Parts: sequence; structure tokens; C-alpha cells
Amino acid sequence: MAPGAPLSRSSQFTTFPRDPRGGPTHARCSRPAPGRCHGSVPGACLLRLAPGARRGSMSAGLRFDGRVVLVTGAGGGLGRAYALAFAERGASVVVNDLGGDSKGHGKSSSAADKVVEEIRAKGGKAVANYDSVEAGEKLVLSALETFGRIDIVINNAGILRDRSFARISDEDWDIIHRVHLKGSFLVTRAAWNRMKNQKFGRIIMTSSAAGIYGNFGQANYSAAKLGLLGLSNTLAIEGRKYNIHSNTIAPTAGSRLTQAIMPQDLVDAFKPEYVAPLVLWLCHERCQENGGLFEVGAGWIGKLRWERSLGSIVREKNHPMTPEAVQDKWEKICDFDNASKPRTIQESVSILNDVLSQIESEEVSMNPTSYTRSASSGFDPSKYVGQKLPTVVYNYTHLQPILYALGVGMTTKDPDHLKFVFEGSEAFCCLPTFGVIPAQASLWDGGLASVPGLNIDFTKLLHGEQYLELYKPLPTSGPLTSESTIADILDKGSGALILLDVHTYCGKDLLCYNQFSLFVVGAGGFGGKRTSEKAKVTVNPPNRTPDAVLSDVTTVDQAALYRLSGDWNPLHVDPGFAALGGFQKPILHGLCSFGFAARHVLKHFANNDVTRFKAIKVRFVKPVFPGQTLQTDMWKEGNRIHIQTKVKETGEVAIAGAYVDLTSTLDKPSVKNPIKASGLQSDLVFEEIGRRIKEVGNQLVKKVNAIFQWDITKDGETAAQWTIDLKNGSGEVYQGPAQGSADTTFTLSDQDFMEVVLGKINPQKAFFSGKLKVKGNIMLSQKLEMILKDYAKL
Repeated sequence: MAPGAPLSRSSQFTTFPRDPRGGPTHARCSRPAPGRCHGSVPGACLLRLAPGARRGSMSAGLRFDGRVVLVTGAGGGLGRAYALAFAERGASVVVNDLGGDSKGHGKSSSAADKVVEEIRAKGGKAVANYDSVEAGEKLVLSALETFGRIDIVINNAGILRDRSFARISDEDWDIIHRVHLKGSFLVTRAAWNRMKNQKFGRIIMTSSAAGIYGNFGQANYSAAKLGLLGLSNTLAIEGRKYNIHSNTIAPTAGSRLTQAIMPQDLVDAFKPEYVAPLVLWLCHERCQENGGLFEVGAGWIGKLRWERSLGSIVREKNHPMTPEAVQDKWEKICDFDNASKPRTIQESVSILNDVLSQIESEEVSMNPTSYTRSASSGFDPSKYVGQKLPTVVYNYTHLQPILYALGVGMTTKDPDHLKFVFEGSEAFCCLPTFGVIPAQASLWDGGLASVPGLNIDFTKLLHGEQYLELYKPLPTSGPLTSESTIADILDKGSGALILLDVHTYCGKDLLCYNQFSLFVVGAGGFGGKRTSEKAKVTVNPPNRTPDAVLSDVTTVDQAALYRLSGDWNPLHVDPGFAALGGFQKPILHGLCSFGFAARHVLKHFANNDVTRFKAIKVRFVKPVFPGQTLQTDMWKEGNRIHIQTKVKETGEVAIAGAYVDLTSTLDKPSVKNPIKASGLQSDLVFEEIGRRIKEVGNQLVKKVNAIFQWDITKDGETAAQWTIDLKNGSGEVYQGPAQGSADTTFTLSDQDFMEVVLGKINPQKAFFSGKLKVKGNIMLSQKLEMILKDYAKL
């Protein structure tokens, strides 16, 4: 921009045409009293306040102590009112104002300084900032340097360059967009990551009736103001999961900008103080409004929403689409009787599924594109096969395995489930199918989308099959690293099938292997091969009556609960998005049904012993709706359990060609295979305990009847694991994790362990000081004290 160009000013008033009776009129109709007009343009309608709602007041209990607010254009008018109101309720305020005039000329610090002085005189906290909103980083930096954080951004700065459309210059157009639209973008972007990291943020965009309805002489201003609404709506979607809410207001208020075009009595009637309470409420942590649009003025508030006619289909199969057909249907297209009110883009386009079900799109002569790749499209799968995706690290605590277990139907009503949903259980462990959770992060976190040239329309991506193989029981917490490779890409004609191999590690140890079979609708026809030797194949069940049948009723919130494990696809929770996919309501995740089926096998054929689970392969056939009953039919053939899962209410098969491979009890790892000695001082103690227990093991097993695992750390990392097994046989001490489940697990450093053994530290004091951590049955530690006292003497 040109040096010295003014870029910040408080202006959020649309000039209304004058009514012959002396009052202002709404920008769209001839009735007096702007803000109270309920006339609507096509596609919009105004919501009145509910009967009995209080107007122009806000609870004195709404405080902003500890919050930091940035208000742009706060040197007067609305911005000043916002700054004073936030400060009065405990917020620290950055008062930004460039200090120019209403057209963006000039610069002064006095406007911002006066507001800061007002706030401080009342005991509030405030700092002035004189930068242009185009220097967004500087505004946010003022907040960070002075108050250490940024919580709320009020994008209020603005100027006017009113001209009829034919007289608008490039400069008139550009400066309005730089101040209103780009300025709001730059300031908000500078604060965005801070808000994401702290999981809190509130943003206000200031639109105008001119942006919503249009107004003579304000084409530049109207375009920028409606652009702010689109920006805010998108921020509301992207910020939702980080507790960042963005809302838009279209205020009518007297200000420095309006004094020249409104009589003083109207300036006084439309006080900025009659707008500020709405802004404060929208920015409070109690307010859950997000993506809203509000008109406000004179103590009245109304919420707007879009309205759409039912419309009409104007083409027929085997006939071209013509303007004459549009003319014939025009009355019905514009008929707002029984109008719909879409709230999201998914709801907006969902109607097209009904349209396409009535008309085959390829029959329309106007259709210029096709989703199918031809053999001559130049798509060469060999460029991508073998390509490694970015490594993904999945960090988790005991919370994630518990959420997953609940998500696939575990319940505290079943005593056998407690070890999967309670971290304090003596046998707390992960369900084997939790192994898909760290692996699936490879799909979303910069995974397939990061491969150059592999342009995938993720709205057409279907999960066709899944294979999971476990090499070790999954840890209940810790970082896991997943390495992904595109194993193959197959041409299925109607689509492309991508085989994605994911190997997941704990440190250097390979824990599990997943193969995702991903079907991209409409991406086939490139002339590739149809099969691959790398694919894990499905197997049909035996042709006989199942050996066992188990069923579980899913809850209506099953998908909402399962998605907390990391699959945030709105198809499973948003009715509008589900309709876009052609479903009457949100469907259950395929991997949720996968989890139900796997635990049915684990319960019936392995007594919920996770160490016996080896592998599972499934093919997803039909969707399941939350609330339906999942029935798993099972056939046992050796260590392989063939399974088929269907919806009990309809009889439709949901999972087919599936199986679970179990290990026999003879295949379980032997406790006789200790890992290499770690060279720690504690090694000598455990070896001595082992020698002495051999002499009196039978007696100890009777007295103790428990398995203890020790995780010995050095420099903050686990350096060795030892197990004292006083439950099985005649007792045993071996190096390595407990085979099966430990009753109690102790974690402490090698040095602290030695001091406990030597009596220099009392175990109870070590526990309460945080040096000794205990998981499982803490009461058994009393029996362990006897072991250390009697058998650990060196």
C-alpha cells in the first residue's frame, strides 16, 4: 500500500434513505425504525426475540476477569463503547485506533489515548495501539507484550467512501476492502493460533445492513461487509473444535461517522451502548452461539437466517436443459411457501441428492465433466505406489483407550469390561482393535492429501476393508509412531482402490500393522490392474450354522461417542452432511462396527484375554444406524474365527468375509525369555530376589497371590522392566513386562529404587513425593514390602 495511507477507523453505520415523516427508513423498505423491519430479501428471514426476552440489558454476573480483548477502531462510537464495557467487567483491553477521519485520511493518537484514560480512571486495565489494522500482527503483539495473551478480537474498525457505482474509483474500492475485509482478516489471523493453543477464542465481525440488503451509493462498502459474514461463518466452522466462536453483527448506532447524516436526536437514540451488551454476551465463555448473524440497534436485537424456496427441477431425462424450461417453472422456483431454512453448506446441497436420484446426470447434454478417469487421462499409479507418507506420532494417556472402549460398546454393567474402562483396574488394558486409532491418524494428519499429484476428492472416499495384525499387546499410554506407505492402487472401473499399509511402533518395537482399503468413487478407468498380491483378502465363512452368536444394541449416541476417538467425519453426526451422502440420518462408523465384532470374538473365544488376539480382517458392506442392534455370527475353525455381522432389525449384512485369528494358549510368549540385562543397579536386586524366591516360592505364592511389574527409569526414560510373579506355579522373577496382566505396576528411577531397598527412603514418602508411581491394586504393595524387606537384602 502507499505509505501513510490511513487504514483504521470506527464506522459501522449504513446510511438509510430518509422517510418523509422525518424518521430514518430501513435500507430495504419504506417503513420507519431501522432494525425493526421484518421484511426479507429472497433467501433470508429475520427472527424476532422470544416473548418476554429482556432487551438492552445484561446480567451483572457476566465477568471477563483474566480475559484480554482487542478492539479495533476503539477511539470512538461503537469501539469506545465496547472497550469501556469490557474493561468495566474486568477485561484487559487493547484500544486500537489509527486516529484518522471518517474517509481514512490523517492519523492521531489522541482518540485511543482518551479511551485508555477513561478506562484507567475507573480502575480498569488498558493500553493504546495506533497501528493500522493492516498491520494485524502489531495489534496482537501489543496484547501479548502488555497482558501476555489474547482471548477476544472485536473487528470494528472501518471507514466510508460512499459513491454511486459509476463514480467509484479503484482507490475508493480498494481502501474500503483493505480496512474492513482485509484488516479484519489480518488481525484475526494474527490471534488465531494463540486462540487454538489455549482452546478459547471469541471473534466478532462487524457487517452492516448495507452488506445484507444492499444500499445505494455503498457498493464498495456493501461488498466488503458481506465478505465479513462469509469469513466469520468459515471461522466458526474451523474454530469450533478449538472452542473458538465467531459471530457477525450488523449494528445501527450513532457515531462520529453518522453525525453528518443523522440528526442529533437520532444519534442519541441509537446509542453505541445499546449495541455493546450483545457483543459482550457473544464473547462470554458461557455463550455457545457460533456462526450467528445479528441485527442490533436502539436496544433491539434480531437474529437472521437464510430461507430457500423448495424450487423446481427444470430438466428431464434425455432432454436438453433450456431457458424456456426455466421460464416455465419460474413461479414455482420463487414460491416461498413451505420454504426450507438451510444452516450449513451440507444442508444447502443435500437436496441435490434427491434431484440426482430422479435424473441420471450423464443424460444431460449440458454436463461438461465426468468424474471417471479414462485410460488416456495420464494417471500413472506407479508414480505413487511405494510412496511413504509423513510419519505421524500419536500421543495418548489412559483416557483414549477408555473412550475407545466405550465407543465400541463396552459398559460397566458387564464385570468383564471393567479392565477396559477403568484405569485403576488390576488388569487395565487396551482393546486390541484400538490399534486402528493411532494408524488412522495417517489418513488425516497430512497423510494422503500430502502426496503431490495424487488428487483425491475426500468427499468420495469410502472405507472398503480393514486388516489389523498385532505383534504385542498395546500399551495403555505413551507416544506411538506410525509409518505409512501406499502399497498399491487398483483400477476397479467405477473407482480407484488405494491400499495403504501402516506400521505402528512403540520406540523401535513394532506393535501392529494395519492395511486400509480405501475406495475413491469415480476415480477408476485409468487402465490399471484390478488385483494385487499385496492385498489382505477376505474369506467367506463355512456353509453351516454359526458356532456362536452374540449381539449388542448400539445407542443413539454411539457414533457421537465413537468419533471422540479421532474420526471427526461429520457424516456420522451431522444430519445435513449425512443427507449429502445419500443417508436419511448419520451412520455409524464402519470401524465402530468393526470394534463391536472383534470384542464379540474376544469375549466368547478368548475370555477377553487380549494377548490371544492376533489379527482381524473385515469388509464393510452396508451402513449401520446408531440405535440398531449388531449381531455377530461366529464359526470356529482352529485358531481362526470366521465372522459376519448384520443388523438384527433388518437382517442386512454390515460386515462380511471377515475373520479373527487367535493364538492358542501354547502360542503365548514364554516368561522364560528375558530381555538383555540393562546394566542398572536394580538388576542385581531383582536377580537376588529371584534366587531367594526359588527357595521359598510356594510359600510366597500362597501368601501374596499377585503379579508385580516394575518399570525402572533412567534420565526420565524406561530403562528396564522386571516382573515378580507370585501367582503362577512356584513363583518366578524375570526381566521384561508381565505376561498377561500385572496386578500392580510400580514406576520409579533406578536410583530411587535402590534407596527404597536400602531403607534410605520410606516407600510411602516416595509415593506421596511423586518419586514412586503405582498403577493397579495399591493395597498389594503392602505385601510387596515384605518381599523387599526379607528377600532383597544384598
